[in-house]
Amino acid sequence: PAFEIAMRSHVNDLKEIAQSEVVDFDSILAAYDRAGGQLSKVYSVYGNYTSSLNTPDLQEVQTEMAPILSRHNSNTYTIPGLFEKIEKIHEMKDAKMESGEWTAEQGRFAERVYVKFVRMGAKFDEKTKAEYSDIQATLAGLQTKFMQNVLKDEETWELVLTEKDMEGCPPDVIASAKQAARDRKKEDPNAHVITLSRSAVEPFLSYCKRRDLRKKVFDAFSSRGELSEERNNLPIAVEMLRLRKKQAALHGKESFSEYQFEDTMAQTPEAGMKLLNNVWTKAKDAADRERALLEAYIAESGETLDGGIKPHDWRYYAEKVRVAKFNFDENEMKPYFSLDAVTKAVFDVSNQLYGLKYIKRDDVPMYHPDVNLYEVRKSTGENGEDRLVALFIHDNFARSYKSSGAWMSEYRTQTKNLAPGTPKIEQIPIVSNNNNFAKGSESTLLSFDDGVTLFHEMGHGHHGMLSDCTYEYLASTNVLKDFVELPSQLMEHWLGEPQVLKKHARHYKSGDVIPDDMVSRFKAAELFNEGFATIEYTCCAMLDIALHSLTEYGDDFDLADFEQKYLQEIGMPKGIIMRHRPPHFLHLFASSSYASGYYVYMWAQVLDNDVFAAFEETGD
Repeated sequence: PAFEIAMRSHVNDLKEIAQSEVVDFDSILAAYDRAGGQLSKVYSVYGNYTSSLNTPDLQEVQTEMAPILSRHNSNTYTIPGLFEKIEKIHEMKDAKMESGEWTAEQGRFAERVYVKFVRMGAKFDEKTKAEYSDIQATLAGLQTKFMQNVLKDEETWELVLTEKDMEGCPPDVIASAKQAARDRKKEDPNAHVITLSRSAVEPFLSYCKRRDLRKKVFDAFSSRGELSEERNNLPIAVEMLRLRKKQAALHGKESFSEYQFEDTMAQTPEAGMKLLNNVWTKAKDAADRERALLEAYIAESGETLDGGIKPHDWRYYAEKVRVAKFNFDENEMKPYFSLDAVTKAVFDVSNQLYGLKYIKRDDVPMYHPDVNLYEVRKSTGENGEDRLVALFIHDNFARSYKSSGAWMSEYRTQTKNLAPGTPKIEQIPIVSNNNNFAKGSESTLLSFDDGVTLFHEMGHGHHGMLSDCTYEYLASTNVLKDFVELPSQLMEHWLGEPQVLKKHARHYKSGDVIPDDMVSRFKAAELFNEGFATIEYTCCAMLDIALHSLTEYGDDFDLADFEQKYLQEIGMPKGIIMRHRPPHFLHLFASSSYASGYYVYMWAQVLDNDVFAAFEETGD
């Protein structure tokens, strides 16, 4: 009922704009920015819950609502007379900008709304608009099914072990597995459970001595989305690819990649692929050198591996080489990187960079006991007073019914464009960071990479919390996709800075500061295995563009076969597979947002390194 009422209200708002006799910025665009406020409130809660607490009951609602919400969205671009008003305002843009009547922000807003309408088919004839709406609605249903299938695989698959089975694993990994057994209501008090959460899988693959168990876990993890016939995502993904091709064709584009890249900084698939290919060649050489080191270690230790180094072996032997070559074991560092310590570190860096203070609010009930809420405040510089900047929700642990990965989302986006009579509190953003760390029984200890992930998501959080736009349409992360990762990847740099480590990397029991010698050994080993990590990511981004650049997907198109042949064609190094294989590649198939756009992380990395260099040049 809430959606029905809110959608009707949204349509009525848009009809009023379409029927407006006054055609100026405030009457059309400012009003458009405010339209559907009721729907935004309902959808923001719903959307966050379908990611963070997507129970079976909610999944049923999600399945039913996905095509309905998609058709509503399509309908908002076809309200009679609305696009004509948007187009008239857009035609005024250059003259208004030259005369100084409009700000740069108003000009940008007029441009972005116009582009969005065109990309949503506003210039199509009525028959084509209906076809486009059908495509979007079908895609919405398929994307929901794809995501739910992965969620179900991660929710149901488990490997129950004894502590002896986990020989080689550090105490915190064993403790997390025991905690997972408790969370999954195992009656045996000695049970340990490995789930398909990345934060459980990767440490297990890195340290478990038993190759057979590593293979069992890796095979399940890399087959999410195709673990059972009734939840096979490959045909769903192929159907989406065909629909996206139709969508692009309606816009006169040869491929979906061409359509997607049109609205990016890169502009063309060729530009994105050029960057990736440049990195790919160097990464292959690095990965080959790393594999040679692993093979040398295995030979020197007298071991023999049937079939050589397989993907379920790489992490295990990489850690052995890291210790042998660099005298560094990341397990030495973990006690200095408790979740509490890294959270304090990210809040402190946030304060040092932007003057933000985080005040925990235990008095406000949240949707899960593990979720924390903070008031985010900033000094006004007047009499020691401060002002509320945002509310920040921190949801850090993996659990059932929660999507995998890490992400930033919002319950309310910053705006200054409030309707008359609206409380000022509605300007304040409510920002959420979600991670999927394996919860420890005593204290949750993070790897350095986990800590980087937490810093990364806080970078997105800053983008939302510090947004200072007049119009919600331009606020927060509403930027070009290959720019959106700049603030997040920029934030990653600070975790490894000596000032941050010396202040916050403290032993979770003793409180001792991380030793200088350990930091030096960590820095010396930091780039080891980067070839592997770069290959894992880059092949995903390349396959994404190549897959969406196809101009047809015949009746016999086999996605698994395409994956295998494409990786062979680009010279995939032995012993490594894609970080995200097609049946669980949520960036590509849980929505279209990152489809033919996974390259953006590397594109933004070029930018964030340049920006961080500016900080380094200051000497502080």
